[in-house]
Amino acid sequence: ESTKEQELVLSDSLFDNNPIQMPMSVLLGNPPKTSIDARTPVDHLNALDASDIKLDEAINRILQLPTVASKNFLITIGDRSVTGMVARDQFVGPWQVPVADCAISLADYVGYQGEIMSLGEKTPLALVNAESAARMTIGEALTNMLGGYVEDIHHISLSANWMSASGHPGEDAKLFAAVKSVGMDLCPELGLTVPVGKDSMSMRSSWVENGEDKAVTAPLSLIITAFAKTPDARLQITPLLNTDEASELWLIDLGFGQNRMGGSCLAQVYNQVGDVAPNLDDSAVFKSFFTVINQLNKDGLISAYHDRSDGGVITTLLEMAFTSHCGLDIQANEQNIADLFNEELGCVIQVSNNNKDAVTQALMTAGLSDCTRHIASINDTDSIQIQTNDEVLFEQPRAQLQSLWSSTSYEIAKLRDNPQCAEEEFASIIEDTKGLKTDLSFDHNQSISAPYIATNAKPKIAILREQGINGQVEMAAAFNKAEFDAIDVHMSDILSGRISLADFKGLVACGGFSYGDVLGAGRGWASSILYNASAKDNFQAFFERDDSFALGICNGCQMMSNLSEIIPGSEHWPSFNRNVSEQFEARFSSVKIGQSNSIFLKDMAGSIMPIAIAHGEGRAIFKGNQSDQHIALQYVDHAGDLTQTYPHNPNGSDNAVAGVTNDSGQVTIMMPHPERVFRAVQNSHHPKDWDERSPWLRMFENARAWVD
Repeated sequence: ESTKEQELVLSDSLFDNNPIQMPMSVLLGNPPKTSIDARTPVDHLNALDASDIKLDEAINRILQLPTVASKNFLITIGDRSVTGMVARDQFVGPWQVPVADCAISLADYVGYQGEIMSLGEKTPLALVNAESAARMTIGEALTNMLGGYVEDIHHISLSANWMSASGHPGEDAKLFAAVKSVGMDLCPELGLTVPVGKDSMSMRSSWVENGEDKAVTAPLSLIITAFAKTPDARLQITPLLNTDEASELWLIDLGFGQNRMGGSCLAQVYNQVGDVAPNLDDSAVFKSFFTVINQLNKDGLISAYHDRSDGGVITTLLEMAFTSHCGLDIQANEQNIADLFNEELGCVIQVSNNNKDAVTQALMTAGLSDCTRHIASINDTDSIQIQTNDEVLFEQPRAQLQSLWSSTSYEIAKLRDNPQCAEEEFASIIEDTKGLKTDLSFDHNQSISAPYIATNAKPKIAILREQGINGQVEMAAAFNKAEFDAIDVHMSDILSGRISLADFKGLVACGGFSYGDVLGAGRGWASSILYNASAKDNFQAFFERDDSFALGICNGCQMMSNLSEIIPGSEHWPSFNRNVSEQFEARFSSVKIGQSNSIFLKDMAGSIMPIAIAHGEGRAIFKGNQSDQHIALQYVDHAGDLTQTYPHNPNGSDNAVAGVTNDSGQVTIMMPHPERVFRAVQNSHHPKDWDERSPWLRMFENARAWVD
């Protein structure tokens, strides 16, 4: 506990003494205080000159700027479904477009409470006004957080990462002013705390080249990470527009028409800076805005939401159109360049015609009527049209603009990855499809394990893991949901003889990176079994039983494919090799369930469902002829057809195979992760009629029914 006395005391209740009791001055000494003489520079900045800026050229430049452009190449190489507790990742909608405003995770596998995380950064603004840059950074983090539901703005905690070229002329003064503005003024006014953070004070690099002094100095940067609890992770409003309802898109402009352009992306793409930066001017207005959007979300009165930030409201609207594969008719005012490209705080909301009166009243009560206007409507031409006073200023197909927005990511991926895969994914942007396909051959709302609840009979299943495995918790949750008794079993338990598989009805090998995949995915894990006589006998006896079943997922799939010599009826199984893209692939893909005898997939044949995938070595390669009766899952495109085209087939597997089973159907292995999406809320996107249950829960319930 903290005390007023300047002492460090360690008390020992056992011996009733103080082994350590010393003055803090001894511990800390008397370090010298640092004195910094900081002087505020007088900057002579020019206003943004937009006289020669053409609207079509400006849009083209903005969409290719890395700050604005698609970050697809960065996102698909990171596992975003691990833990099975992710309710909102970066990708949104049936076409999986990376435009999410925030991240939302679940607190457990039963309820809907969770956590929201969002980010804010406005570094370029510091070239114009450091205080504005810091305040806008907090504003951006909070407008991003509105993609989820927070009961009160005071429940949000912030982490601040400050970066500055301390010692460089003018930078210390900017840092002081920025910290004071957010730490002493804005955050207390908003009721926010900043309990953690870090700083990097050496953001300047200098060197000598050919006898000439060179230097690069970074502007003052603040990165804000905002965290908050949410009572319901399902209360999400994303940029995905509802195209089935008559509606309008409204802009809420917290800049109140000031259209300040300093430090904007538009200025950057025209090699300018500008002289006046946007700012979070009124904390009371912002709190009112935050509160009303939260309430409208809770009440279900907003169909879609996207904050205004980098690139201005034109970027906000285009990203909503890209996510929804639809066209927009956009209304700009007479100052169309400043109107469309300023980066003042604010958002665009989609309001159904049925809810217009209620939303109008809520915004009026919040004092936001004067900064709200109808800015766009959905059209049926799949094109983006911008007009002012009935004069059409710009018109292009949505797909063409989305390709432009994706081109920066494509060019980087083409250099880094297999260029053919990059080209196939880029070409898929203009495909006219319905997105991720769901077509079920069974009633996913029916719980076939429900009858076993009353019996309280829960068969034991071994949740097997090895060093580097990370998917055991969500796997246990999925089997527990299906009325199994999931037991954590480490390979050391098997190798030491502490646990025998004879005590279990089921065995599941989980996903992850056993032994870091240094010997090839799953090979080291399999070798630890095959080259240990007692372990090999233990596993072989389990696989040969008539009353046992086994499942291998991802790394467990790779491992079991290397155990085929001791798994009866698995001689036809493929090996799993490096993805054809030469990258780790983390996506939400559609698969079709085959006509196999897998006990896990009973009565599910023909169903097409989206599923999480996350692997680097998932390419199934068969040595001989394939047997359709052993194919459990196959990757399909948005039309539901088997495909070899990337990214619908994310790894290039032969015959689009995603999983196989053995002759008896008691052992099934697959690369996708059904255990991460057995609840509807865990899915990156799902049909609106899904409630609690995801269709993938049936797979685990089938195993429970088979045991009896």
